[in-house]
Amino acid sequence: MLQTLGDPPVSVQEVTPQARGPLRNHSPGYSSDTPQSIGTVAPQRCFLQIKGMTCASCVSHIERNLQKEAGILSILVALMSGKAEVKYNPEVIQPPKIAQLIQNLGFEAAIMEDNVGSDGDIELVITGMTCASCVHNIESRLTRTTGITYASVALATSKAHVKFDPEIIGPRDIVRIIKEIGFHASLDQRRPNAHHLDHKMEIKQWKKSFLCSLVFGIPVMGLMIYMLIPSSEPHEAMVLDHSIIPGLSILNLIFFILCTFVQFLGGWYFYIQAYKSLRHRSANMDVLIVLATSIAYVYSLVILVVAVAEKAEKSPVTFFDTPPMLFVFIALGRWLEHVAKSKTSEALAKLMSLQATEATVVTLGEDNLILREEQVPMELVQRGDIIKVVPGGKFPVDGKVLEGNTMADESLITGEAMPVTKKPGSMVIAGSINAHGSVLIKATHVGNNTTLAQIVKLVEEAQMSKAPIQQLADRFSGYFVPFIIIISTLTLVVWIVIGFIDFGVVQKYFPNPSKNVSQTEVIIRFAFQTSITVLCIACPCSLGLATPTAVMVGTGVAAQHGILIKGGKPLEMAHKIKTVMFDKTGTITHGVPRVMRVLLLVDVATLPLRKVLAVVGTAEASSEHPLGLAVTKYCKEELGTETLGYCTDFQAVPGCGIGCKVSNVEGILAQSERPLSGQAAPLKGIGSPPGKDTAPQTFSVLIGNREWMRRNGLTISSDVSDAMIDHEMKGQTAILVAIDGVLCGMIAIADAVKPEAALAVHTLKSMGVDVVLITGDNRKTARAIATQVGINKVFAEVLPSHKVAKVQELQNEGKKVAMVGDGVNDSPALAQADVGIAIGTGTDVAIEAADVVLIRNDLLDVVASIHLSKRTVRRIRVNLVLALIYNMVGIPIAAGVFMPIGIVLQPWMGSAAMAASSVSVVLSSLQLKCYRKPDLERYEAQAHGRMKPLSASQVSVHVGMDDRRWDSPRATPWDQVSYVSQVSLSSLTSDKLSRHSATVDDGGDKWSLLLNDRDEEQYI
Repeated sequence: MLQTLGDPPVSVQEVTPQARGPLRNHSPGYSSDTPQSIGTVAPQRCFLQIKGMTCASCVSHIERNLQKEAGILSILVALMSGKAEVKYNPEVIQPPKIAQLIQNLGFEAAIMEDNVGSDGDIELVITGMTCASCVHNIESRLTRTTGITYASVALATSKAHVKFDPEIIGPRDIVRIIKEIGFHASLDQRRPNAHHLDHKMEIKQWKKSFLCSLVFGIPVMGLMIYMLIPSSEPHEAMVLDHSIIPGLSILNLIFFILCTFVQFLGGWYFYIQAYKSLRHRSANMDVLIVLATSIAYVYSLVILVVAVAEKAEKSPVTFFDTPPMLFVFIALGRWLEHVAKSKTSEALAKLMSLQATEATVVTLGEDNLILREEQVPMELVQRGDIIKVVPGGKFPVDGKVLEGNTMADESLITGEAMPVTKKPGSMVIAGSINAHGSVLIKATHVGNNTTLAQIVKLVEEAQMSKAPIQQLADRFSGYFVPFIIIISTLTLVVWIVIGFIDFGVVQKYFPNPSKNVSQTEVIIRFAFQTSITVLCIACPCSLGLATPTAVMVGTGVAAQHGILIKGGKPLEMAHKIKTVMFDKTGTITHGVPRVMRVLLLVDVATLPLRKVLAVVGTAEASSEHPLGLAVTKYCKEELGTETLGYCTDFQAVPGCGIGCKVSNVEGILAQSERPLSGQAAPLKGIGSPPGKDTAPQTFSVLIGNREWMRRNGLTISSDVSDAMIDHEMKGQTAILVAIDGVLCGMIAIADAVKPEAALAVHTLKSMGVDVVLITGDNRKTARAIATQVGINKVFAEVLPSHKVAKVQELQNEGKKVAMVGDGVNDSPALAQADVGIAIGTGTDVAIEAADVVLIRNDLLDVVASIHLSKRTVRRIRVNLVLALIYNMVGIPIAAGVFMPIGIVLQPWMGSAAMAASSVSVVLSSLQLKCYRKPDLERYEAQAHGRMKPLSASQVSVHVGMDDRRWDSPRATPWDQVSYVSQVSLSSLTSDKLSRHSATVDDGGDKWSLLLNDRDEEQYI
């Protein structure tokens, strides 16, 4: 979303705050030298929605071409939101014509009727107002000001709502106007994650529900165990069975008191959820739970009351133990689930924190001299402000560089590790970091229109639109609830009918009713007892526990293996994944540049490789550039030393290279000869004899690109240039080294692919999963990386919003998509995907937005998480089957089907069976604890002999949102050599080839310019 202004930097006086007069009719952001602006008609603005833009070059293409058209005064295009704001002269051109011009360039364009987003809209908190006249005073003063379209002040809340035209006036001016009248105004800070806080309420509810059920549930469980202990003599009544009053035992009284609390305190939230579900005409788990507990409770209460009324000798068997057991387990599952969900909302807070809080706004005088500087809160920066950004500072808003050269670290937005050169006219992105020079930028997009604000919005939308998958148990209970109710009702009816036909059967199984009870009453009571036993035994306890227990154990086991899974949904989802999208930088690759190859261009006798490494390492040690750091690190490792020589007269030119003088290198070489003496025999004795080295030498060093060498008068031969091109075609950066005016080496640097990436991709493919690479990097690098790891489909030069769109596109085709990423730019896609997987070494924001976090930076864990998900879902299914079998056997027995053969179920037996089924489900879930993650050797054995590198022609590359395939521009030698040689000096000489280098083609070093094979290790 690199949003740009199409015109050259403007004349400076226009943007100074003093010059903001009400009579200015053109924006501070637009060029004033357009001839049409002299007309009498006031210029007008229109807004267009543009589709088909993929990158910053599309933006500049549209702006450049429209700027040339007569009647168009200025144009501002925002890539990420796909909008253009055009200022035009209505006498010369009209919006439909402008839309036509854009369509002629090959994009879709439509005029937007309501341009609400363009107008400024702020809420202010005003202090110091005492009465209605203050309100009137402020409102009238604001509405009189040019550029303010609406102002409303509320005394009660001390807030003002102001709408304004950002081209004429800005929030800072409005605050200043209010201060001039004598009040204090500040921007109203809206909480970025206000609507995500709802989980806090739910967490509190379920936690309360669980604790309440637990407090009253523990004694109930104790009493149940006590009841199950058989007494020593069969006829001896237990202590708790003694009746307090006829028909009411101590046990039943305790049960009644405890159960009443649980039913109405612990279960209250279930009632609410069940009511909501019934209102939408669906029966979920909550309905089943509420139904079972309420019926058990009401039935128990009724028979107790009847027994007391009849003064029965023995207190009846009740079901008061059912509700507490159920509520305890299920509330716990819900509580844990919501805790996991709440973590997602923290992602937004983290994203917001990336933004700068203040900006240094400067006022420029003649010849761009800075007259004054002031610190301004981020929210009060206005379009057209000139902002100074110091080295190491964050760019507060999107803008255009006016003066100064620097390198900007945009990895935050684009995900690319390499810093980008910024010179006058370049666009900068809010939230990116200014690495080197101090620059002046001009704000083009502020507030909610900055790139970062758009990414925040994307993450928000993705999190809100993510439909929860309906849990297996919920789907199941949709059928189960009506089924059980029907069976229960049938039981009731059948037994009433049987009772009236043949009372003897009922009498046999409903012994000793009181003498004064009528026959009808006995029949009805018996029928009720059986139907209630059916409802209780079909209690959803085991069904309710089937999923949460397996998920709890599954997530725990995953955590032990370094995979953090947030809640049950991603765990249940992962096994359905059909497409996995990998981000490139930091996910497939390490995300930091590494030296891939050092090539010596001079005779080894005059300048040994070790000396070149020592000199280059010393020179680059003073550089802050990531490439420089990579080179220094490599040199230190190869030389086996931590100390380097002295560097003086160091100068770095952004975008070109460095130059300096290096001395005192001999000491390092002498030191580091010893540890390597066994390995690097050929290096000894090469170069000048030791006697001549006693006087310290000073080398003049130049390191950089072709342009830097040319500037310093060095010619680059065609074979060196070809070698560089070959490396660049492989997505590597080639830099040249000149020592004392002689071109003596080339260093190829690249963001190296992780060693396990190819294996992970192969394993996923063998599981029947499509693998896609999606990256913001250029298509050349993307293709090179894809050939190495074996991915056939690549989307390159993709923006964060396009990543989301790509995920949605695949989801619309009915595929379940997993996204694996590590950066802020991946977070919207991670939130949108069915399962977002973040690499643990990635940014906080990505980790917060994802559903699964791989703690160890290992791509094989992506495979492991899918594997574990399959196991867990299988376990959930086994649990459901167990619960079902128990129900299928229990229900007919409870309904009295087997009465003729003497199998009768008393209600307490139903409860005991229910408890047993719950225990069996929990034990089944605990078997997941035995899960072992497949190890590297097993994956390698499976892939043995099957992993074949791709050629460039097998990889289809698409650019941005474009579905057209971009073929490689030309076939080069690297089509055949797809694996980049990652052999280092030490690994070659020690004969221990890494896994990758074993697969390197024999032609792996056809770029070497030395013809003598004997010196191979000198130039790798």
